Amino acid sequence: MRQTTFDPDVLRGFVLGIELGSFAKAAARLNRSTSAVSAQLKRLEEQVGTPLVHRVGRGMVMTEQGEVMLSYARRLLDLNDEAAAAVCGEQLEGRVRLGLQEDFGERLLPGVLGRFARAHPKLHIEVRVASNMRLKEDVSLGKLDLALVWKAASESLSAETLASVPMKWIGSVSFQPLQALDDPLPLVVLEAPCMLRQMAIDALDRAGIAWRIAFSSASLGATWAAITAELGIGIRTPLCLPAQVRALNAQEAGLPELPGLELSLYHAETAPSLAVTRLGQIIRQHVAELVPAQC
Repeated sequence: MRQTTFDPDVLRGFVLGIELGSFAKAAARLNRSTSAVSAQLKRLEEQVGTPLVHRVGRGMVMTEQGEVMLSYARRLLDLNDEAAAAVCGEQLEGRVRLGLQEDFGERLLPGVLGRFARAHPKLHIEVRVASNMRLKEDVSLGKLDLALVWKAASESLSAETLASVPMKWIGSVSFQPLQALDDPLPLVVLEAPCMLRQMAIDALDRAGIAWRIAFSSASLGATWAAITAELGIGIRTPLCLPAQVRALNAQEAGLPELPGLELSLYHAETAPSLAVTRLGQIIRQHVAELVPAQC
């Protein structure tokens, strides 16, 4: 049986094309022609013996084999890049300051920091977990190099949108659809100011649904506990939910639909250091894997 060996450059073009939603955009990012990247995709499909993407109008959809290939391609590229950094003498030193919301602490942090630390053992990473507003403020003041947060509709800070994520009402796993509400809807929320809290309240007001704050805390973990105890319903995205709560179907629950959010990467500098750039690349890859799996 002939052994198949995948070219990392071909895999990189394939992964980037999927993540950007366009192989033309991938070609521009890689400083190559669109025809060259398309030829690489064709070569990869010939190697695996099956189509990896289907064209749908101006867009594209991965086949089942394409989804499998994407998962393996990312892992192969991760190992390739780590090996190159470890063996080829690229020793970054200093520190990188990263800000994350509490949502991503358990799911995103281990993968991002583990991979970054293996590739750059001499580089120190400082992580701050805080509220959306506080993280943006720290980026603007230069106290953080990067921050992964939710983007508001109008902002002056420079941000790179990584994914569009739906906002959902959150209930306990045993939550039952609401009947006619005689009493105000009990809400479990983070302390104000909180962008998601305000968006939910605005949606309820527009729908003419009375509400009350049943539980408020500065800790996301405490709000999960309150929702689990059925003190009320919460507001969050489907990303990184604990096992004891679930995203609700708004229509079935008798609640208004909620708008989506943009998950964005904020940069303190327009010309970041190589270390900051590398950490940003790892975050993009992990978000690209996380969002489709949970939304």
